[in-house]
Amino acid sequence: MERHPHLPDGSARRHEWRAEYRPDCREEPRIVRRAAGQHLEHGDYRPARWLPVMALCALVLAALVAFDVAAMEPLNDKALSAVRGGDGVSFDLSGFRMDGDARVTYTAQPGRSMYSEYLSASRSDSAQPFADPYRIDIVNGAPGLADVIRLDMPRNADGAQKWQFAYDWGVSADGIDSYGGAVLLKDLVLYGGGWQFSTPRTRDGVAFGAAVRMDIGQLALRANGRNEAQGQMAMDGIRIGAVDNAGNFTGQPWVIADVAAQPGSIDAVAQNGGPRLHIGIAWPDAQYGSGQAPQGGIQIDKISFTNPGGGVTDFGSSRIGSVQIQYLDIKFRP
Repeated sequence: MERHPHLPDGSARRHEWRAEYRPDCREEPRIVRRAAGQHLEHGDYRPARWLPVMALCALVLAALVAFDVAAMEPLNDKALSAVRGGDGVSFDLSGFRMDGDARVTYTAQPGRSMYSEYLSASRSDSAQPFADPYRIDIVNGAPGLADVIRLDMPRNADGAQKWQFAYDWGVSADGIDSYGGAVLLKDLVLYGGGWQFSTPRTRDGVAFGAAVRMDIGQLALRANGRNEAQGQMAMDGIRIGAVDNAGNFTGQPWVIADVAAQPGSIDAVAQNGGPRLHIGIAWPDAQYGSGQAPQGGIQIDKISFTNPGGGVTDFGSSRIGSVQIQYLDIKFRP
């Protein structure tokens, strides 16, 4: 050890490095260099705000050490050939349930608005969670068109995934608040179908496509609240889907719009001196499709009213054997 020329006795000085921590201190921790024989003062201590990070790192390290490496086995060529991969994201809503008291209000003009509130939603599950998920993917568009974002619904072949919805609604206008009642959807089942989103060909906004095959056990409009069935109007056994030329359901989703063959659009248009929200569906395009709008059917098994006295008035069933949307143009204005 060399002698230090600056010390009075000519001896060399050793330095020690320590990280000090005091739990009752509220300052930041710091590394303190201490000379041999020198003691730290209380003011040299700083708190360990980074100690939770250190603890987390220690837990991760412990988990890695505890991992059973022996359980990992190499895959042979046959096993590797069975591995499948793909783009996109799959997700499920197993055990989904939502309740709340939030209110959504649409104000058309000052003092005139419509609202919905107290939304509740829940879904029953398939026998095996994630066996029939939702899928989001980006696919190539038709030749000359932009790529398409696709949201595919579960196929739900056995109808095990059933939705329950309920919400309250009302309107306010000219200083009068009017409670409209509650809307209940029972046993709503979706069989495939989904949504498409892309860039419109000639304008701003969003181009969309939609396909639906849906059964609804009951749609109830209850004027006196969701827990009061007296005075309600109910539609039971609602069915919506694609049909053939004879009006028979084919078991396939009804394609209401398609981003290539018959695109829908959501945008803002200028009209009467101001912007207007616009929702539309274009004419069928023979360049990317058959030139014919797809056919769909709507069926309601029973329409009824529950009288205040308790009796039920049955109006029978209703069906639209075949419907086509050739063109749609909706503009909202205040």
